[in-house]
Amino acid sequence: MKQLAWFLKWALKAAIFFTLFAFALNNQHDATVRFFFGHQWTAPLVLVVLTAFALGLVIGVLGMVPRWWQHRRAAALARKQTPTPATTTTPEKPSAPLQPPYGI
Repeated sequence: MKQLAWFLKWALKAAIFFTLFAFALNNQHDATVRFFFGHQWTAPLVLVVLTAFALGLVIGVLGMVPRWWQHRRAAALARKQTPTPATTTTPEKPSAPLQPPYGI
């Protein structure tokens, strides 16, 4: 079973690679990206698409960093405020309910 999962994983990776490779081969003609003030960039279309994807990835990660730092800071503060297991006492067992529970 492990070998089948391993084979399927590599088959999926190979299919994705060959699909992207075929996309790159089919889009070799030049594309022009026009910026402000008359600047332009001419490059193969696949390079333009790859650059746009990478730029979107970088912007997304940079937009996520402040929230990530905030969560790390809150987790560190919570870790400092929780007592260590050596200082805690064992909690008492809750008493049995006065009435039996209803339902399933």
